[in-house]
Amino acid sequence: MTGVASNVRTENATVVIIGAGQSGLAMSHCLTSRGIDPVLLERGQVANSWKNERWDSLRLLTPNWQCTLPGLAYSGDEPDNFMPVADLTGFLDRYAEHIDAPIRTDTSVTDVSAGNGGYSLQTSQGPIRARAVVLASGGFNKPKIPACASGVPGHIHQVTPMNYHNPDQLPDGGVLVVGTSATGLQLSEEIHASGRLVTLAVGEHVRMPRRYRDRDIQWWMDGSGLLDERWDEVDDLTRARGVPSPQLVGSPEGRTLDLNTLSDLGVRLTGRLAMVHDGVAMFSGSLQNTCALADLKMNRMLNTIDGWASDNGLNDVGTPERYAATRLPSDPLLKLDLNKGEIATIVWATGYNPDYSWLNVPVVDRKGRLKHDGGVVDAPGMYALGLTFLRRRKSSFIHGAQDDAQDMATHLADYLAG
Repeated sequence: MTGVASNVRTENATVVIIGAGQSGLAMSHCLTSRGIDPVLLERGQVANSWKNERWDSLRLLTPNWQCTLPGLAYSGDEPDNFMPVADLTGFLDRYAEHIDAPIRTDTSVTDVSAGNGGYSLQTSQGPIRARAVVLASGGFNKPKIPACASGVPGHIHQVTPMNYHNPDQLPDGGVLVVGTSATGLQLSEEIHASGRLVTLAVGEHVRMPRRYRDRDIQWWMDGSGLLDERWDEVDDLTRARGVPSPQLVGSPEGRTLDLNTLSDLGVRLTGRLAMVHDGVAMFSGSLQNTCALADLKMNRMLNTIDGWASDNGLNDVGTPERYAATRLPSDPLLKLDLNKGEIATIVWATGYNPDYSWLNVPVVDRKGRLKHDGGVVDAPGMYALGLTFLRRRKSSFIHGAQDDAQDMATHLADYLAG
């Protein structure tokens, strides 16, 4: 029989926070400011995912002025630029030091179980008993790879954004990028610039200009309240939480990156990857409808911004404009034989799933999604942070952690008070 040795002392804690990214750090500060001393556990180092599971050229999609957490805001001289990952991890390291976060690094959580009015945690550094637990490990732990990947021939090199770093690691030959959120577009552009032929399989996406009416699009979305829309205000929350990340790129020149940009560069567009059979990739014929819907939704959003600008006396800020419809190939590719050597690599830019394999509490549905109401998990004394549209549309952004952590800290403090 295996298990924890009887002479291993169980530590008692009031609150354990799992994950020391922006959400876990923000929650730690908010609890400490309320007189609650948490224990903050991190499987690696502070901002571990940002440091080890992102590609080299990545920059934030949000401008620097939006890099703010409870007790610390960006103070550099480039507020309208976009942080490279190295700058962001430096910012988070400084934040951890600034708030004197009680972090225990290199501490993996292997099991969380409920009982006796609290939770028992098994960790790589020993067991802990806590009255409350905050799941701040995020929703981007495992690449979401479609089932059809099993039909890809063995000679095709397959990567995800978690293990892709730069084009130099890829074999020579063409690349099929699957997925057209921000990640899919950015990697398509970067890989094409390395001299490889890139085919981009286009699924549902959110088209968005980088700048609109002389301001960054985030300026408008922040000011108009679009980013503050709450989870309890939307008609279809499941749908809202499944919306892809917007097609944006953070660049010093504030440029727009969309399907038209990629087409002009020579990236080949095709429909959504539907299946792979006998080594042949088959694509949906719905490319035109998919792109038309994305164009329509973008224009609706711009109409909302224009209406807010008019209502708030901002008609003199820039000039309203509408952008050219997405240009499509006249005869989109429907099949691509992966056995013929044209494609050497597939990049699965198809999103992420959270990993709750260590959570031995019945709060995860059959699709692996955490059951919660605005971050209050369906188990007493358990909370979540860092998930898409957790409490607000901005929840998964850096600055979204601030308001969500403050809300969760208030709720948790009330729970502890009884």
